[in-house]
Amino acid sequence: MLKIVLIMLLGVAVGRILRNRNLRLLPYAVTALIWLLLFLLGFEVGGDERIISSLGTLGIEALALSVGGIAGSVLLAWLLWRIVKTREEGRG
Repeated sequence: MLKIVLIMLLGVAVGRILRNRNLRLLPYAVTALIWLLLFLLGFEVGGDERIISSLGTLGIEALALSVGGIAGSVLLAWLLWRIVKTREEGRG
């Protein structure tokens, strides 16, 4: 974990140093590296038999977590909206 934080801090430092430079090709390089990382991630997952054999279970768990997260967010946003609306009506 420390290695990851140090690499991020190194990136911030290099970004600060190079912030006034014209780096037109940098977005293209970042996009290409992200595509490469996604490909390598897929390659790694595809080669792991345990992940492939439990893909159905993982999908159901991911769906349940997504639905639960969305439902909770909607519920709490609605609750907050009701609280704010009630307070505004009391002041008005």
